[in-house]
Amino acid sequence: MLELDNLTKSFGGLQAVDNCSLKIEAGKITGLIGPNGAGKTTIFNMIAGAMKPTSGRILFQGEDIAGLPTHEMFHRGIVRTFQIPHEFGKLTVLENLMVVPADQTGENLFYGLFTPGAVQKREDEVRALAEETLEFLTLTHLKDELAENLSGGQKKLLELGRTMMTDAKLVLLDEPGAGVNPTLLKQLGNMIRRLKEERGYTFCIVEHDMDMIASLCDPVIVLNEGSVLTQGKMEDVRKDERVLDAYLGGGEEAA
Repeated sequence: MLELDNLTKSFGGLQAVDNCSLKIEAGKITGLIGPNGAGKTTIFNMIAGAMKPTSGRILFQGEDIAGLPTHEMFHRGIVRTFQIPHEFGKLTVLENLMVVPADQTGENLFYGLFTPGAVQKREDEVRALAEETLEFLTLTHLKDELAENLSGGQKKLLELGRTMMTDAKLVLLDEPGAGVNPTLLKQLGNMIRRLKEERGYTFCIVEHDMDMIASLCDPVIVLNEGSVLTQGKMEDVRKDERVLDAYLGGGEEAA
């Protein structure tokens, strides 16, 4: 699905990502871990189009997409969530989902003025998809609630729901478990697993919660100083002396 080929990102004299090469296989949930400063977020930013790499290639389904803007990545099926949810607080939960699909006929003044029937038909289709998504997420009871009033965990579910309103092929989840209570965290994990199994989504997850990574991800890729240290199953990664020394020493979990 995605391959990074000697990807590098420099900020002045700081090398945030250093000739990093890795692959994300289609239909899998890949975990990306490493200490603070390992380059995880910078890599996500480059894949999603928020940053241009200094050098190297980002191959998505065989095509080099390095340096394309965010909206181009979106139209290719690359969708990203954030550690801090970016909901539209003054819109309802349902409306937050309905604004996501691209190229809605109602966004075009011509169609709005001269083909109101087509606009209404498309809006009905989008609403039906949004309501179906809320049912999947078990958030139907909150569809008319302002998004700003949701709990942290509910906002994370809403972020996941917005990826379901697109033709997503690769979903980048940036710390989906941050600030989520254990009950909702388990629910979120189940939703991610179901989307992989039922809809064929490919996920890449950056996460601090190693239990979540262990339960969802295979393989797990460990970054250190902007490049890949090791990768494999979580049980093998946990036993790797380099990982233990660099990230798990003193009983601290990898970030």
